[in-house]
Amino acid sequence: MLQLNPSLPVFVTDKGRGEAVGWIDYDKEADLVWIVALDDSGEVWLAPNHKIRFLNNYSIDRIYEIPKPGEDKCSE
Repeated sequence: MLQLNPSLPVFVTDKGRGEAVGWIDYDKEADLVWIVALDDSGEVWLAPNHKIRFLNNYSIDRIYEIPKPGEDKCSE
């Protein structure tokens, strides 16, 4: 387990926006798992790596449409 300091603003594709506060790497055969505190509800969820999206960052030209909760992919 790794604690992220500072935390990272992320979007979980089926839950919404939140702050990633850490991640767990079980082993080379398993998905990385992110620990995310959700903005809307304050709930803390463990999200598999494929459901995590970083938010837009104009300074490094990472700009895309953030999906609505329940959508699985970001359009680029």
